[in-house]
Amino acid sequence: MTRHPRLWPAVTALVIMLIASPALAQSADKAGDDEAPQSWAVHGQATFVDQANAAFRSPYRGANSLDPAARGRETADVTLYAGARLWPGMEVWINPEIDQGFGLSDTLGVAGFPSGEAYKVGMARPYFRLQRLFVRQTIDLGGDSEKTEADLNQLGGSHTADRLVLTVGKFGVPDIFDTNAYAHDPRGDFLNWALIDVGTFDYAADAWGYTVGGAAEWYVGRWTLRGGVFNLSKVPNSEHLEYDFSQFQGIAEIEERHRWGGRPGKLKLTGFLSRGRMGAFDDAVALAQASGQPVDIVAVRRYRSRSGVSLNLEQEVADDLGVFARAGVAGGDVEPYEFADIDRTVSAGLSLKGARWGRKDDTFGLAAVVNDISSAHQRFLAAGGTGILVGDGRLPHAGAEQILEAYYDLKAIGPAHVSFDYQAVNHPAYNRDRGPLSIAAVRLHAQF
Repeated sequence: MTRHPRLWPAVTALVIMLIASPALAQSADKAGDDEAPQSWAVHGQATFVDQANAAFRSPYRGANSLDPAARGRETADVTLYAGARLWPGMEVWINPEIDQGFGLSDTLGVAGFPSGEAYKVGMARPYFRLQRLFVRQTIDLGGDSEKTEADLNQLGGSHTADRLVLTVGKFGVPDIFDTNAYAHDPRGDFLNWALIDVGTFDYAADAWGYTVGGAAEWYVGRWTLRGGVFNLSKVPNSEHLEYDFSQFQGIAEIEERHRWGGRPGKLKLTGFLSRGRMGAFDDAVALAQASGQPVDIVAVRRYRSRSGVSLNLEQEVADDLGVFARAGVAGGDVEPYEFADIDRTVSAGLSLKGARWGRKDDTFGLAAVVNDISSAHQRFLAAGGTGILVGDGRLPHAGAEQILEAYYDLKAIGPAHVSFDYQAVNHPAYNRDRGPLSIAAVRLHAQF
């Protein structure tokens, strides 16, 4: 298995955080109390993931294929969350981060990629990124007063039930849209990309998952209406963002909060529209056939649109048990711009706390997801095309990608958690000729 010993500086940072976090957390708590809103806060997190795949059947492979040999990769990141209240309702946050490591096969080979902690870029040495720098203004509009718990990128205080929240700057679209209490955090719950977000949500982002833009949230009773506009990257799936919204994405979401059997739940409907230079799959195949050259999506890119819509459900069914489900569809005639090679998806799962076996701070999660692509997308891959994550050079026997993931998150010492994760992937990259695939991971995580 391939290993990267230079990851140990990042692991050392995680250990330091475990030692220092009680004192740091206490200092942050002093910024506010139960009566007054916090005026400032400092939080931190460190995560290390060691993930490996077993050898699997592979009669052939292409440029974007997962290596069929048994391989292992590691990722690590350390993030600082520093925030301050500038005036009533106004917060500013900055999140500098140190990242290191690689995803399996350099984050290629599976449309529902198995680690949300693996970016589309990787480095053996630690490197610095400013992932978030944004301001948030909350405007109270009336209703009952509700407590705001201190958290990462959130100061403790209060707000009214009806309110308007405006966020502007650099942050992640999933910070606001398509959130889910049981499947949304690769540092604490599921790892698979198509479980932590709906797989068809081709949200605006650089190669690390962040963008520049603004969002508004209007809370009224049991409803919330969200909308936002964000910069796409300059080139699909790239490291550099557009700066003038000449290539952009608009997102709208409506959330309904309810109680079922006396238990809280949420249902979200999310839609996006991207406008940028994208290629149509059939155009790329036709050009390759006419020219005799390899199929190339870059050669047929022009300014056009791609849209998608998804449903997202979370529901508490017992004090220690919650379930979730997502389903989405996106335009299958045009290449995905940022996220993953998925045109249709459906997923469902559960999250169970460990109180039943005397481990109330532990969590067991189990979920399944099925991803698929359009016929045009299938023809493109069969002709030798490559996408954001997949491309085996050919696709004579296509099939829906099927993924099962289970994890157990164990509370260890202080703020530290250790997770054990297993994923089974059938038809990776929509290819019946390769796989099935088994992937195991160990995750270390701490935050204050």
